[in-house]
Amino acid sequence: MLNVGRLRVLREVAYRGSLSAAADALSYTQSAVSQQIAALETETGMALLERHARGASLTAAGQTLIAHAEAILAEIDAAENALAAISGLRGGRLRIGSFATAGATLVPHAIARFRELHPHVELTLSEGEPEQIVPRLRAGELDLALLFEFDGASALDEEYTRAPLLDDPMYLALPADHPLARRKRLRLENLREESWVQTTGASACARHVVRCCHAAGYEPRVSFESDDYQTVQGLVAAGVGVALIPELALTSVREDIEIRALSPAPPVREVLAAAPAGARLVPAAPVMLGILAQVAGGLKGSGRPA
Repeated sequence: MLNVGRLRVLREVAYRGSLSAAADALSYTQSAVSQQIAALETETGMALLERHARGASLTAAGQTLIAHAEAILAEIDAAENALAAISGLRGGRLRIGSFATAGATLVPHAIARFRELHPHVELTLSEGEPEQIVPRLRAGELDLALLFEFDGASALDEEYTRAPLLDDPMYLALPADHPLARRKRLRLENLREESWVQTTGASACARHVVRCCHAAGYEPRVSFESDDYQTVQGLVAAGVGVALIPELALTSVREDIEIRALSPAPPVREVLAAAPAGARLVPAAPVMLGILAQVAGGLKGSGRPA
């Protein structure tokens, strides 16, 4: 296999016309250049240079090799420049996955801030629930993912960098004319007889709502399911059930529903960002993790009515 470094030396000799001029350009000794050419000639089994009083010129074999070497070295230079651009965030890409409510609140501000700082990095965004995003992160289809977890249960192992962003409490949504809507303090136990609207049964939020109701001593009667929280609000407003809705999904609240915090404490999901550790970590990911943390800090403490 031909040595790339020796090809560069041969190219320099061809350009400069002598071993000594090539040595000066490369900051090598003339002896080192001569040794590199001799080794390359051994690799090819052919004479590549013809030495004469005024310097050196390429043999027919040398001319053929240089013609191919130019293309090879140009591709290598391009690859090195592209890698340097990625390392310096002057190029490359960052593929982000996010669940819907973070995608509507945290992510747009973070993307806008990142693009201001690093406009040449290509950003893409895919949406899905954590159970859909985590397999894509593991498969290398995503470089960074926004997830949520309950009770510290993690779907990720130590091979991933985790950046906690904020706690996202879940609030009770009631029809505006519901008898319980007049109460300022409500407990899950007060909702034993209610019909429920929730996200689809396989989702982490739905499973957690069921666990909370079990802890309160009953099985929730789920009447309707939707993964669109605006649809959930509409069903609550129509009086067909109550729902627990995360704070991130309450940036827009209908006038015909009431939002209440549960006592003594609401269910909370932890919102975090995750990226592969080690060699799979792309240079843009740590920068975006830092920006997401800054944006999340600005959202903390926005609160909902008690």
